[in-house]
Amino acid sequence: MAIATRTEVVDVDINKLYEVIVDYAKYPDFVDGVSATKVLSLSETSAKVEYSVNMIKSFKYTLATTQLKPTKVSWVLDSGDLFKKNEGMWTLKDLGGGKTEVTYSLEVDFKMFAPNSILTALTQKNLPIMMESFFKRAKAK
Repeated sequence: MAIATRTEVVDVDINKLYEVIVDYAKYPDFVDGVSATKVLSLSETSAKVEYSVNMIKSFKYTLATTQLKPTKVSWVLDSGDLFKKNEGMWTLKDLGGGKTEVTYSLEVDFKMFAPNSILTALTQKNLPIMMESFFKRAKAK
């Protein structure tokens, strides 16, 4: 099992960042490793999204997401061929003046054995890069 949490303060309006996070269909355009997404259902408060990912190997999984605009997006694993567990959340706090405190937390476990080096790479090492891709996208809006 791998657990990672990271908090950053960014010069991005909370609403712009939230909109980028819930724009699941656009993830392949800017999230490294995500080759395709299929939005299975979407409302103001929830979504079910299938992700196709190509990192080390290709795999698919579906997450059930709960959305609380503009402060929280959380998810749990619905189905998938690689993960036994995939839970996490984005927590956004408006600091005023266009600044947002962002906390991303993730807990994953795999159906098969995965060496700690791979778990660390997928969670902690890639986390800052992945978060930055969301921040950059929101700044460009």
